[in-house]
Amino acid sequence: MIQINKNWLALIAAAIFSVSSIAIAEEVEMKPFILGSTGSGDVASKAADVKKALEANGFEIAGEYTPYEGADVIVATNDTLKKAGASHDRAGYVAAQRVAVTKVGDQIQVSYSNPKYMAAAYHVKADLSSVSNALKTALGAVKEFGPDKGRTAEDLEGYHYTFGMEYFDEPYELNSFKSQADAVAAVEKGLARRAGDTTKVYRIDIPGGKQTLFGVGLSSEKNKYADDKFIMSEIDFKDVRSTAHLPYEMLVKDGDVEALHARFRIAVDFPDLSMMGSNSFMNIMPTPDAIRNSLTQAAGAKVKEDF
Repeated sequence: MIQINKNWLALIAAAIFSVSSIAIAEEVEMKPFILGSTGSGDVASKAADVKKALEANGFEIAGEYTPYEGADVIVATNDTLKKAGASHDRAGYVAAQRVAVTKVGDQIQVSYSNPKYMAAAYHVKADLSSVSNALKTALGAVKEFGPDKGRTAEDLEGYHYTFGMEYFDEPYELNSFKSQADAVAAVEKGLARRAGDTTKVYRIDIPGGKQTLFGVGLSSEKNKYADDKFIMSEIDFKDVRSTAHLPYEMLVKDGDVEALHARFRIAVDFPDLSMMGSNSFMNIMPTPDAIRNSLTQAAGAKVKEDF
């Protein structure tokens, strides 16, 4: 009769359980935003409370932005997010944690971008569980929201909206400089003079000195397709608002200035937005080019005619 060591059986069972757990974790569906809480009050008071709660839980406030009446976006970061931002040469996008306070009717909604969803979308393998836990402690976590159906990490790593639409690794290439310092200085200058109707919301320097992330508000009276208020009026229409989609980003990496293509950046946050009809991509069709034009000017370059 064959004798089987019980210790070996235990080890084999543990290994099988571990592999199964990893497989299940990879298949978990996520949504781009998390609703922290709802309640009464006003935006300004709630935003002040949110900032205090974030700081009390280890975050630093990188910037704040009021894109339109009834909405306030607070951008926070911490050492874990910055370290994750240095994990590959375009990972800097993940360093900014967007938190929104939005007034919808008589209700104040506090929401934030889902760190794990964003990490997968930006091809970042770092464990951001501590960030998620800190946000939950600071702001609450009622539910994930956004599209009706979530996406797995595998879905997000290869995400694009549909055939012919851009992926994460197909950004706008806005400008190029001899050095990182020159590139950062040019973006600072462009944002300071509001080139392209842009506004500087924040700057986060990623460890290692090769990446700097800028948050950029868009407010154009000349071109509504480059205006955050108009764009969000078309795409952010559900009962629970996705205000934490804002602001857009410019990443300076080793002397080059880039931004995620709007057809990726918008779609990854609103993956179930319809192609045609009311509240659809069709209604903001000129927006990707308009955003590229604005960010190009903010990066110190001239807009090309073929844009």
